[in-house]
Amino acid sequence: MTTIKNSSAAEIELLDKNEDSYDGTNQQSRTESFIGNLKYLIVGVFFGIVFVKAEIVSWFRIQEMFRLDSFHMYGVIGSAVAVGLISLQIIKRFKIKTISGEEVSIPPKHFNKGQIYGGFLFGLGWAITGACPGPLFAQIGSGFLVVIITLLSAIAGTWTYGLLRSRLPH
Repeated sequence: MTTIKNSSAAEIELLDKNEDSYDGTNQQSRTESFIGNLKYLIVGVFFGIVFVKAEIVSWFRIQEMFRLDSFHMYGVIGSAVAVGLISLQIIKRFKIKTISGEEVSIPPKHFNKGQIYGGFLFGLGWAITGACPGPLFAQIGSGFLVVIITLLSAIAGTWTYGLLRSRLPH
């Protein structure tokens, strides 16, 4: 781990790209104001409502998916992948910028064996709890307060990964 002392934003950005910690798709150079962050809250609430209405947060729908009993979740996930692919191609082709005028940078992705282990653990947790990180908040917002335990477990897992990341296979 590198300690940064009195570095400019460009030096920090260069360090981030060279460090193992750089895996974000877009590093925002300007910080958002409190009011600026409200757009994320609005989009998040809208996203949660869509999740609830589409039954994506339903534990039974997720169990159906893992038992291969229904196409519902595969259709939703496939639609999301298609929208993501098309959106990325449009952003790259037309060099679309963010709302604040910053360029969107999408670094190339590299495969490593840790993604298989992480994907397996993620799927196992998803099958056991019936929730992945996005729907957790929608489930809590829908009144399923027992999901708070799943959320706390996900936070603990993320914290543990951050603690052990340098020792894990990548």
